[in-house]
Amino acid sequence: MTAPKSLDVVGIGNAIVDVLVQVDDDLLDRFELTKGTMALVDEQQAERLYGSVGPGLETSGGSAANTLAGIAQLGGRAGFIGRVRDDQLGGIFAHDIRAVGARFDTPAATAGPSTARCLILVTPDAQRTMCTYLGASVGLDPGDLDLDLVAQARVLYLEGYLWDSDDAKRAFIAAAEVARANGAEVALSLSDAFCVERHRDSFQELVDGHVDILFANEMEITSLYKANSFEEAADQVRGRCRVAALTRSEQGSLILSGDATHRVEPYKLGPLVDTTGAGDLYAAGFLHAHCQGRSLQECGQLGSLCAGQVVTQLGPRPQADLRQLAAQLQPSGLLSATQAPWAAAASAGQWIHSGVS
Repeated sequence: MTAPKSLDVVGIGNAIVDVLVQVDDDLLDRFELTKGTMALVDEQQAERLYGSVGPGLETSGGSAANTLAGIAQLGGRAGFIGRVRDDQLGGIFAHDIRAVGARFDTPAATAGPSTARCLILVTPDAQRTMCTYLGASVGLDPGDLDLDLVAQARVLYLEGYLWDSDDAKRAFIAAAEVARANGAEVALSLSDAFCVERHRDSFQELVDGHVDILFANEMEITSLYKANSFEEAADQVRGRCRVAALTRSEQGSLILSGDATHRVEPYKLGPLVDTTGAGDLYAAGFLHAHCQGRSLQECGQLGSLCAGQVVTQLGPRPQADLRQLAAQLQPSGLLSATQAPWAAAASAGQWIHSGVS
């Protein structure tokens, strides 16, 4: 007999505190950073970078944690599993994710590396370049899992970034098996194209053997199958999992399920400020709608709307009322930006494509 579903989505991922700073392109050149990518750094490198930039916005982050926070803000029942240290940043992370209504019960580590942090450098074109010190988060292992929490979820959501750790891989598989045994679906975010390149074969095995819903952007899905084009990659992933939600920045997203293809346009909610968290909030909107029994087209539309909101602000945690945005859902689909009540306040010149990368 399966456990009762008291939660919509439980996520497993890196528990990270983000520090967002607006910088010029010359800083990226000085530190030989590739714009728009994520680089892993050690604690010494993290401190050197931090000392070279101005004041930043400090907020709890981490890809899966952002998604779970978004689901909670939408009114969903969310839980998160991730490792922090019993330090100041660990306390900040725990406070922030609980404050938005997500359940977070993983005990803080009392020894070992400090809580993870990510320096997010936002350039004037709104692209974000991330330098991540993973710290305590990569120590996640099967012993950190609350399998009772996993069993209570309708969907288990896994963050691809954690696939760099062998212990975390084992935790993923153990959690996926418990989720499946209790009638839950398993969702995976590929997270980063470079992460996919490092683990292509094992990611393919994970998708084929354990994943029901796959989230990937254009670069990630193309890398996963070493495809020559997005269209080729989409053909290859079709049928390997029940649903593949593929985001394409200003071109919106493509949702594949069996022989069906759903195309979703991006939503334009204001000037593009920062793309941090766009993919995370797309997954939040998609999974929240999915757990409410909405169609795949509506799932993609709510995902697109949530992503369109978060890119109009600095930081990955929405500052707008996501429930109010979600209320725009109607039986025939989501209202267009020009129909939505909050569109009237914006002049036509302000609307730009704010797609998901």
